[in-house]
Amino acid sequence: MSNHLHLIASAQEGYQLSGIIRDFKKYTAKKIIHNILKEPESRRTWMIKRFEYAAKYLKRIKQYKFWQDGSHAIELSNNRLLEQKLNYIHNNPVKALIVEEPEHYWFSSARNYAGMKGLLACELIE
Repeated sequence: MSNHLHLIASAQEGYQLSGIIRDFKKYTAKKIIHNILKEPESRRTWMIKRFEYAAKYLKRIKQYKFWQDGSHAIELSNNRLLEQKLNYIHNNPVKALIVEEPEHYWFSSARNYAGMKGLLACELIE
């Protein structure tokens, strides 16, 4: 989605999922800000000012705040719940009227599940 991310993730033994998400947010924020500053983009100034303003009163953030704080984690404790959330994620761009079919959204694992090549690497849930 253009303004948020849905993700089904797990941590290998010895790792904390919260740490993985923290590191993911830190890494992607730096990469995205770098690309915004590097690429000619008509909204560049507007976006950078928004990220600077969001960081302005936070001591832990030096220059830009890209991600919102927190996440909406849901433990997927059984297969029914896992399937329900996977279907929700795949149908999110359809509900938002971005595409007609889930597998038409380039940034979705729905492409992989439909036997198509997706832009993102993912591990299919059997």
